Amino acid sequence: MRRGIFIFFLLTLAAASGAAPVARAGEFLAEPITVPETKAVFAEVKSRTVVPARARIGGTIKTISVREGDVVSADQVIALVVDEKIALELGAAEARIEVLRSQLHNARTELERVEQLVARGSAAQSRLDQVRTQFDVVTNQTVAAESEMAVVRQRASEGEVLAPNAGRVLTVPVTEGSVILPGEEVARIASGRYFLRLSIPERHAAQITSGAKVLLGGRGLDPKPEVAETGSTATRQTFGTIVKVYPEITEGRVTADVDVDGLGDYFVNERTLVHVPVGERQVIAVPEAALSIRHGVDYVQVAVAAGTQDVAVVPGANVLHDGTVLVEILTGLRAGDRVLVP
Repeated sequence: MRRGIFIFFLLTLAAASGAAPVARAGEFLAEPITVPETKAVFAEVKSRTVVPARARIGGTIKTISVREGDVVSADQVIALVVDEKIALELGAAEARIEVLRSQLHNARTELERVEQLVARGSAAQSRLDQVRTQFDVVTNQTVAAESEMAVVRQRASEGEVLAPNAGRVLTVPVTEGSVILPGEEVARIASGRYFLRLSIPERHAAQITSGAKVLLGGRGLDPKPEVAETGSTATRQTFGTIVKVYPEITEGRVTADVDVDGLGDYFVNERTLVHVPVGERQVIAVPEAALSIRHGVDYVQVAVAAGTQDVAVVPGANVLHDGTVLVEILTGLRAGDRVLVP
């Protein structure tokens, strides 16, 4: 396999127009086949959802338990915010409840004593009504104070900053000791499935359709598709499916989303090369084994009436047809030539 020539695709798009090449005993019938016309563009890795983890109370960040790149689960504690005023408010609420409980105890004792006096006829009914009303007031005040203390305790528990969803931490814009207000962002979490977002020139807008297949190139500096071959059959390629084409063209480009399995180890906003089908073309292609090189010139053997003949050809890129890797012949062969394959 020549280095520097990458494998064009597409198993699902490469349908033959007319008769497909048919191999006979030691021969390959060169006939035009239909292959997809592709355009190489860069796509960015995106997350379906990016949610912020926000502080529910204001205060000082005491601890941060995550950093960029960590994987978190839903409701995991990622930071702790402390407000010293809450402890003071809680102490004041507890003291007020103690006072009201003492008043409630005295009111209950007074009510029982007046009830006994009324039962013996030593006190008026109006006095009993007055004492009972006072007891009810103190009881309600105690209940209200306990509710207020529950609110303060709830505010204290809200100092824990929780991850809203499971995912990967993208940024942590605060540090321990930072002072934050309620609602401020403590971390950003990519919680959705990763996908690719394409931006393609509008001249190809009519050819971009939902459900079309795209081929991913290699990561980093390797622009070639990830292909491993056994013999002449491609055994592994990373394909994606266009799942959404946006109806608005922005700055002369149409945007589309591509669903690809196995993007979990990519960086969010990482750019990767993809090959997008934008049309079809007819080519003549032969197996690579039919090519031989002599003095820097590529030759194929063609069966003729008198026997065989060496024909100089100009090979092009590799194409994929019916799961078999073929070499496109730019010039030198005609439709119907019988190419000998060793």
